[in-house]
Amino acid sequence: MIKLNIEGIGEFEFEDGITLKEIIEALKEDHKKIKKQEKEIVGAKLGDDIIDVHTPIRKSGNLKLLTKKDKDSLEILRHSLAHIMAQALKELYGDKNVHLGIGPTTEVGFFYDVEVEGKRLTEEDLPIIEEKMKEIISRNYDIVREELPREEAIKFFEDKKEFYKVELIKHDIPEGEPISVYKQGEFVDLCRGPHIPTTGYAPFAFKLFNIAGAYWKGKEGNPMLQRVYGVAFWAEKELKKYLNMLEEAKKRDHRKIGKELELFIIDEDVGGGLALWLPKGAIIRNEIETDWKNEHIKRGYQLVYTPHVGKEGLWQTSGHVNFYRENMFPEMQIEEEGYFVKPMNCPFHVEIYKSRQRSYKELPIKLAELGTVYRYERSGVLHGLMRVRGFTQDDAHIICREDQVDEEIRKVLEFAIETLKKYGFEEFQVFLSTRPEKSVGDDRMWEVATNALRKAIESVGLEYDIDEGGGAFYGPKIDVKIKDAIGRMWQCSTIQFDFNLPERFDMYYIGEDNKRHRPYMIHRAIFGSIERFIGVLIEHYAGLLPLWLAPIQARIIPIADAHIPYAKEVEQKLKEAGLRVEVDERNERMNKKIRDAELQKIPYMLVVGDKEWQTGTVSVRTKKKGNMGVFTIDEFKERAKKLIEEKSLEL
Repeated sequence: MIKLNIEGIGEFEFEDGITLKEIIEALKEDHKKIKKQEKEIVGAKLGDDIIDVHTPIRKSGNLKLLTKKDKDSLEILRHSLAHIMAQALKELYGDKNVHLGIGPTTEVGFFYDVEVEGKRLTEEDLPIIEEKMKEIISRNYDIVREELPREEAIKFFEDKKEFYKVELIKHDIPEGEPISVYKQGEFVDLCRGPHIPTTGYAPFAFKLFNIAGAYWKGKEGNPMLQRVYGVAFWAEKELKKYLNMLEEAKKRDHRKIGKELELFIIDEDVGGGLALWLPKGAIIRNEIETDWKNEHIKRGYQLVYTPHVGKEGLWQTSGHVNFYRENMFPEMQIEEEGYFVKPMNCPFHVEIYKSRQRSYKELPIKLAELGTVYRYERSGVLHGLMRVRGFTQDDAHIICREDQVDEEIRKVLEFAIETLKKYGFEEFQVFLSTRPEKSVGDDRMWEVATNALRKAIESVGLEYDIDEGGGAFYGPKIDVKIKDAIGRMWQCSTIQFDFNLPERFDMYYIGEDNKRHRPYMIHRAIFGSIERFIGVLIEHYAGLLPLWLAPIQARIIPIADAHIPYAKEVEQKLKEAGLRVEVDERNERMNKKIRDAELQKIPYMLVVGDKEWQTGTVSVRTKKKGNMGVFTIDEFKERAKKLIEEKSLEL
């Protein structure tokens, strides 16, 4: 027997293996809430697991019934739509011609990796597939779950020529684990679930939007399959909202804006995933990095620089060679010794700490570096500045005593939130990831570290979710995501304990008792990656960056050629004040010059003509506010300098 505490209903005892469908049937007559919601229930959450109405329940726990109003129910809908899409593909292009790979859910939808014999799917096929999916939904097939013995399942999928499914059964499903299939009409697929009760539960609020190539199991050398992506929601208005966001995201694409504003390029002659910063982009980066350094020095961090390569032995000691090798660039030989370009800065910071004996009086030691690292990302996942092979981590390592842990974590989290707000981000998602089953470090260290992270989040007044068992094997962590102007969440700050490297490198300090003690080590990054953060900034502001970050802060626009000398005079005075300005000397109409300045996302346009020349003034315009009026040169200069010094987000 199993015991289930059903949220809002009560605690019950059932036979092991009962399904949610059977539970609803057994309880609905005595419980009005269940009877009222019966047709709306699409599944349940058992502990942290999302289950459907078809799956046998074999463990006790807390059970929450899920309806379409619950966010977790989207997992069930999207998983089911992946199957409906696979069935549509088979009906359209032939059961024996379509071979199925995997079809999981994504953050907002689903995809399925398929091989279609004799057919290359294109964007033009997507509306046809969508219509067939709607037809399958309208047929309202019952969805049926069955478990098959291992050999029977292998034979079943071999007969159907579903060789990718056979491989999954043989190599990815452990012996003794149930092998389940889901059926809807004539369509049968290998799947763990969860799925909606019938295909008719699915709304038409979905859209297929992309086709891409994908290696089977993500490994080069395996067959290349076609990946069909879709997005899905319970309500049409949610779908429209998301599609509008996608359209806005296209306009804000940092790759497009970066090219138009001449900020950076990724040149294939240099190498995929390796960014070249152009002069204007370098200005943005320099402003961010200079502010980063100043703020760190203010808070007691010591800046360090470390090399781009290190001996193989260093990476063996750190564990990277054994546990991270597939993400590292190939080894190079120098004078018969192996070297690797660095995927992380941590081992170098450890060696700096170990360069001499440390006393408890010196701790905490905070080492910070804008360190460029290199990781072997597959070409298929590279994406502008967001996913690159060479990037700069705003890295720091805090090495401290146990009695300093709470305060140092709080300081780091406050520093991170303060910094992100400076750049215009006000909404955050915070996750606390706790100890996984396989981990290093003793129980007490994990308890101290996890409690310190929790206290820090609560002291800063942030809401957070707990990711049970989601920490790294070497320590718990905090992850901070930021919400951009169109509602997307981006991973940013990380605060990560590490019990692994202090052990591997035998780090210690001499305590008050004159004995050796193992320090606590905290990795932390505020931006995560300078490249990625600038990519996010470009998209957040659609290229129109705050004044202090703008490569060109003002463009001076003479109405006629006769006004160029005065424009040059204004330029000189503003440059002497430290402003980044330029004169548009082109032989173009004033309105075109203003429009071009707006397209170049320049914060201020200073128009000068006879009147301005005679009065020593400038007529100030911005894209957002239009004509702001006439200012003396000194008035504008002081206004701009004040906004820059305050790092204001307003003009």
